[in-house]
Amino acid sequence: MKQVDRAHATITNIVNSLTSLISVEQGEIFKLETQDAAWGYFKDDSTLPYPDKRPTHNVNPPSLNPVAGPVFIKGAEKGDVVVVTIEDIIPADHGYTILQPDDGLLGDSKNYPETSDYFTKILRHFPGESSTMSDGFCRFSDRIEWNLSPHIGTICLAPERESLASVSMQGPSGGNLDSRDFRKGSKIWLTSNNDGGLLFAGDVHASMGDGEITDAADECAADLTLSCKVIKNKRIPHVRVEREDALIGLFCDKPLESAIKGAILNLLDWLVEDYGVDRREAYVMMGVCPDFRLNIYQMVDFPGLSYTVGAEFPRKYFE
Repeated sequence: MKQVDRAHATITNIVNSLTSLISVEQGEIFKLETQDAAWGYFKDDSTLPYPDKRPTHNVNPPSLNPVAGPVFIKGAEKGDVVVVTIEDIIPADHGYTILQPDDGLLGDSKNYPETSDYFTKILRHFPGESSTMSDGFCRFSDRIEWNLSPHIGTICLAPERESLASVSMQGPSGGNLDSRDFRKGSKIWLTSNNDGGLLFAGDVHASMGDGEITDAADECAADLTLSCKVIKNKRIPHVRVEREDALIGLFCDKPLESAIKGAILNLLDWLVEDYGVDRREAYVMMGVCPDFRLNIYQMVDFPGLSYTVGAEFPRKYFE
């Protein structure tokens, strides 16, 4: 199996001039080893995230969210859609999360001053029935643990002409979307701008609550197993996700209501164009069907980053 080693998961500027590390056929399974979002800086609970001590913050914008790549996908061209299947995600045996002043919903709270100071927590992971972290659990404390829900925070194809920071890139080609539906079994639709697509991925979260309200998830290194196929000459307004049980249209924007509207329009276009659903009927169903969902994946207030929303409908109604 072709793979990119963790030592090469160091890209923070997404650009199409980088030499591809591997080249894969459509349907070929390959592996990417990834770093955590802070390059392994947080070793234990005593590691405080003071900006002047963090190598990721010695440049502007910060060199957060290193990704592995690029991967050249044979047959992909500009104007195609590359569908990335997430075959598996295996997180490392630990992750970290942090609080910082002015970060997150309560980063400037007077009522909860404990949430607006520097704080680091190392999160320990333990294997599940598969004997791997793919279905493992997190032991948060002596009393509390939960099943891991690993997903890819940043996945994208290279832009056509710009160099974009991986931490703030968002759009139809993907980027730092922090969607918990970028998980094992999901198929991620991304717009290709170049021959070969040029795929990058990293910034894995072992688990995350909706909204990523503290501005950090369970950030960890991981091993990704992926495969790709190409849909020729397909235009989509933004990233899409196929789960076995649901279709999800994503959109990134601010304010939140604009992201919600964009996600709904993305999903509506998908249902109308690919599934033959009547436009008005699809819209009315979203207003009355109790299985329609709006997922607020992240509301991180970071320069250049918009909020990410997913509009979700079960596939059973359309297939």
